[in-house]
Amino acid sequence: MKNLIYIIVLVFFTIAFSSCRDEESKTFSTEVKYSGALRTIMSGAIQSVISLDTLSKMKHLYALGAVDNLKGEIQIFNGLPSNSFVVDSSLQINDSYNLKASLLIYAEIEAWDSYQIEHIKIKSDLEKQIFKIATDSGIDIEKPFPFLLEGTIASLDWHVINWKDGDTIHNHKKHKASGLNGNLKNRKVQIIGFYSTKHKGVFTHHTTNMHIHFKTDDKDIAGHVDDLLLDNSITLKLPKQ
Repeated sequence: MKNLIYIIVLVFFTIAFSSCRDEESKTFSTEVKYSGALRTIMSGAIQSVISLDTLSKMKHLYALGAVDNLKGEIQIFNGLPSNSFVVDSSLQINDSYNLKASLLIYAEIEAWDSYQIEHIKIKSDLEKQIFKIATDSGIDIEKPFPFLLEGTIASLDWHVINWKDGDTIHNHKKHKASGLNGNLKNRKVQIIGFYSTKHKGVFTHHTTNMHIHFKTDDKDIAGHVDDLLLDNSITLKLPKQ
């Protein structure tokens, strides 16, 4: 009789625990959040708006942005930072959360669905294809959403900002020229991006619905993506629905 009671109690707690885990899974949020805005940065407000260490406990954090005072670029993939800075005219990669940002876009994504993108070469066509696949897969395209790109690119233009102290005149061209910039060819990369049709001037520029940063697979280079040419195919990842 005691054994029977023990078994019943054990089954009850097992079911209760599973229900709680299911409920946790159902309530997991993939909401895109952001601090700061491009338009305020362009007006000269480049000071800190958020500390990265406040997000360090988010296990599946994906983020991109600019270090406060525009002294570097922020890239975080699945909770692992690959932030980039210019030090003595050389590029340095830092994996610390001990940073502040003047702009940060982020989300916590536990699982992704993968799609193969083929026969797309230029960045503007990639943007259209991401929108189409997101729509077809059931993502609410009325809200911003994150995405990943993984694979070998044909060419990638990048920069890591290192804004001159005291310079109060901001524009997109000067931001790209500040710090370091370069071009990669035939390299394996991981790209983190955020897509929105409603946040131009907030976290996307006026000519695009995407804001994208990258790191090379060997983690030698990371930063902001200015332009992109794809190779034969690349893997797109969208939040699992």
